[in-house]
Amino acid sequence: MEISRLEDLSKKFRIQILHMLKNAGGGHFGGSFSVVEILTALYFGGFLRSDPKRPRWEDRDRLVLSKGHACATLCACLAERGFFSYNLLDTFNKFNSPFGMHPDMNKIPGCDMSTGSLGHGLSVAVGMALAARLDNRSYRVFAILGDAEIQSGMTYEAAMSAGHYSLDNLVMILDRNRYTLDGPTEKLMGIEPLHEKFMSLKWGIAIIDGHDYQQILRALSHLPIEVGKPSAIIANTVKGKGVSFMEETHAWHYRVITDEEFQAALVELTETKAGQEKLNPQ
Repeated sequence: MEISRLEDLSKKFRIQILHMLKNAGGGHFGGSFSVVEILTALYFGGFLRSDPKRPRWEDRDRLVLSKGHACATLCACLAERGFFSYNLLDTFNKFNSPFGMHPDMNKIPGCDMSTGSLGHGLSVAVGMALAARLDNRSYRVFAILGDAEIQSGMTYEAAMSAGHYSLDNLVMILDRNRYTLDGPTEKLMGIEPLHEKFMSLKWGIAIIDGHDYQQILRALSHLPIEVGKPSAIIANTVKGKGVSFMEETHAWHYRVITDEEFQAALVELTETKAGQEKLNPQ
């Protein structure tokens, strides 16, 4: 898919997410916006093998959204991909909706793992990658992590296991937006130097701008980064990307948005042609 089309999709998704979280009475704006380009590239750049008609197809690639608080972004991508109707997104986080604030694999078609308790996703992804090897299947496993998870000991145990077992069918993408719920990662509990840590655990490393489609597509096109090693893509991103007053602050990690803030955000996001498109193409 052309980069211009991916950029149009990412703008469209941010508008959709804004509406979803406003209708839900609040939500994780910052972390949902920072991961938009990453998920868009995976689902619409030809890198994530999936079939909306067969959500549980055994040979599909797996995606573990370990930072489950970005569920709104995942759901917008899955709807666009055709796993379910766009109209369902209006029910996000409502009573009897399949969509909660965090993803549920038993309710959302196309969702491979229930997440939200940070720190567990990479361990699950390692298990999936090992299962692929044991079952002699060719699928890849993508795990998307947030900054705060890198402060968790369990994440490093999983990373050590992946390196030890040479899981080159495993790809970790770190949404490195530099903010947690409580503030900057490096102020609360520093996690740098990330590339040196993962290199020491026998991972191949790529460091990219997580909002630049050229860099994202280039990294995803050269997997595994090193043959015989799991791949870690450290994607430098901006928390709240796309709405100026949400950017680079932990204040919008979770927030109830006012009508005035919603309108201001909508104005910023609809200044482009893509923002003027009808949200529901179906």
